Amino acid sequence: MIDIQGLNKTFKLFHRPADRLREAITGRVRHESYHALKDISFQVAPGEVLGVLGRNGAGKSTLLKLLTGVLMPDSGQINIDGRITGLLELGTGFNPELTGLQNITANGLMLGMSHEELDNRRQEIIEFSELGNYIQEPLRTYSSGMTMRLAFSIAIHAEPRCFLVDEALSVGDGYFQQKCMKRIREFKESGGSILFVSHDLNAVKMLCDRALVLEDGSVVFDGDADIAVNRYNRIMARQAEEEEGRHLGRQHGAYGTGEVAVTTGSVAGQESHSATISSGEMLDIDLTLSAHQAVGDITLGIMVRDRFGQDIFGANSFQLGQTLNLAEGSVQRVRLSLQADIAPGKYTITIGLHSREHHLEACYWWYDSYLQFEVAGFKQHLFSGVCRLPLTLETLPAESPSPAQQLE
Repeated sequence: MIDIQGLNKTFKLFHRPADRLREAITGRVRHESYHALKDISFQVAPGEVLGVLGRNGAGKSTLLKLLTGVLMPDSGQINIDGRITGLLELGTGFNPELTGLQNITANGLMLGMSHEELDNRRQEIIEFSELGNYIQEPLRTYSSGMTMRLAFSIAIHAEPRCFLVDEALSVGDGYFQQKCMKRIREFKESGGSILFVSHDLNAVKMLCDRALVLEDGSVVFDGDADIAVNRYNRIMARQAEEEEGRHLGRQHGAYGTGEVAVTTGSVAGQESHSATISSGEMLDIDLTLSAHQAVGDITLGIMVRDRFGQDIFGANSFQLGQTLNLAEGSVQRVRLSLQADIAPGKYTITIGLHSREHHLEACYWWYDSYLQFEVAGFKQHLFSGVCRLPLTLETLPAESPSPAQQLE
């Protein structure tokens, strides 16, 4: 069990290294205070997985370092029942000049394992890491994925009661990540407490019972993992708008004859209320059309493409049996809604305004990748491939053998 009450941590930021010495000698303050964590409180019960979300600088890594004793808090209480281990920055506690085998002993002792425990579990650690003969090589010759394999194997075999997982897990290959996730689930079922810090929103939804969202060192949400992911997505969406200046418009990337144009556009899930949704969620595409000339029989079309630029789905109002008519100077708001039964990943939406069935006759306005959205996690049952297709399973009675088959 993990019980955190009123945790605070502040760092001193010096503009120049010499200011640290001047402050120590003169007593004059020459630093700025950075509040990395502000009055953090939460609990992780036995057998519970708590996710921690937050953009870079929100305080996630500082929190993990405080829990593992790498840093000391300024105030607050940290109560942990039993041994705590985990993965922080990749390679923490390792000596690159020692072999993998030697690092098992050194790192295991740092985690609180006894020499007897190490002797009993050394072979299990080696086998789980799947490093083979590389276990006898210096760690400096390891790839990041090999280092992660060894670090995870040592940490999970230390038999902790509380386990911390940071982004270090993301450097492994897909097979070993699945192996780690399986072991984490087994650890949870045995009553272990897990703190899971990740930007993999799908993993947070699938693995965590609940999640925290950190922003500027404070907990802004603590609750259901799906809702936490949505809250995190809204924070990231605001950051993206600030950094990319999306308020300024996108007309520089459009082409066409210009009689009518899309002036504003947005995409959001009906449940997530953000551009990051779950597979199977309804997706709303809101557009504002402005006519510079009177135009009748306008067709509005969309094309959804994946991150490789492959066409996933396309349709237009002509195919739906609907057309738009705009008078000169008029403005029309339009909403298209589709059920995004597609695989997790990042997607773009191309928007087109043209006449009749396709844009080859008269293209008024066209913008490739005008909108972006991401699918993270599944709303319904899992599936493999690009999209979900209706599928049913029916058991049928066995067929009676034919006369010819009976004679045989």
